[in-house]
Amino acid sequence: MSVRTRVPARVAATTATGWSAALAALLVVSCAAGVAIGAADLSIGTVVESIAGRLGIGPGTDLLTTHIVVDLRLPRVLAAALVGAGLALCGAVLQSLTGNALADPYLLGMSGGASLGAVLALTAGVGTVGFLGMGAVSVAAFVAALGSLLLVFLISTSRSGALLPGRLVLAGIAVGQFAAAVTSALVLLGDRDAAHRVLQWTLGSVAGVRWSGLVTITVVVAVTTVVMLAHARVLDSFAFGERAAASLGTDVERSRWVLYGVASLCTAALVAQAGVIGFVGLVVPHAARMLVGPLHARLLPVVALVGAVLLVWADIVARTVLPGRELPISIVTAVVGVPVFVLLLRRRGARS
Repeated sequence: MSVRTRVPARVAATTATGWSAALAALLVVSCAAGVAIGAADLSIGTVVESIAGRLGIGPGTDLLTTHIVVDLRLPRVLAAALVGAGLALCGAVLQSLTGNALADPYLLGMSGGASLGAVLALTAGVGTVGFLGMGAVSVAAFVAALGSLLLVFLISTSRSGALLPGRLVLAGIAVGQFAAAVTSALVLLGDRDAAHRVLQWTLGSVAGVRWSGLVTITVVVAVTTVVMLAHARVLDSFAFGERAAASLGTDVERSRWVLYGVASLCTAALVAQAGVIGFVGLVVPHAARMLVGPLHARLLPVVALVGAVLLVWADIVARTVLPGRELPISIVTAVVGVPVFVLLLRRRGARS
């Protein structure tokens, strides 16, 4: 009996390790391609030589090539990988916490709040001075996202201090819709130039991320990853319901507050830096579960890697598919995400 139960577990662990290794290698190749591909195509050797030169290891390349590689493309590509990983992780955790297969990182109304903050900053014509590597618009978006999150938590918390998942989802929808309505009104009342800037921001892009902003993104995603991996068994217990989780020794309320809080803060920080990027946090967790199963200790690393690879290539497509123009990254993720999501739904329906 014990042999039969251990062998599948070992096989599943080996499969998860294999997928993680393969995806990590694919991510490295994808990042190298992302730095090399662009309006000025470069070879991988030139990319390596430029980075080595900036680090003082070799002679390097000319100043223009080094600037393109090190100052423009490399932070952009790394930001795409980190944002993709962070959004995918937040989506996976929120789907597990709420038991809602359609949950994504923007479930709690933060995308609407962040958009409202960005619109207020853009229409007010604020300067570029920011905080912690974020520009003024990003700071406004982050503060507004936190404000909407606090409002959602206030609405959905019972008198005893318990966080009610059903009320949380409804409050997030209500706050998000209200913020979206105010945002639309501000755009309609503003000038055309402001409306164009607002549209570009709300559709998402990592084009403006530089090394100072990348540090903030790295810290946020790293902390989020550590906290979520530390709660992997807790997330597994939520699959059986709250009562079953409590019977297994899980402090349901504390775990819920910690995980909702971390996922929300991570999403707010990523939205503030890159705008609203859809479908990554919704589709990637479902695809990863098909590869390695539902156990979060194996699932979360794969989710992060798949999200990172997806957004790196979405950014590459966004800036190369149209000569002389750059598409918002959310258009690319939607074009890829919708067919994949439909395929996943059909496969799940066929199995059931």
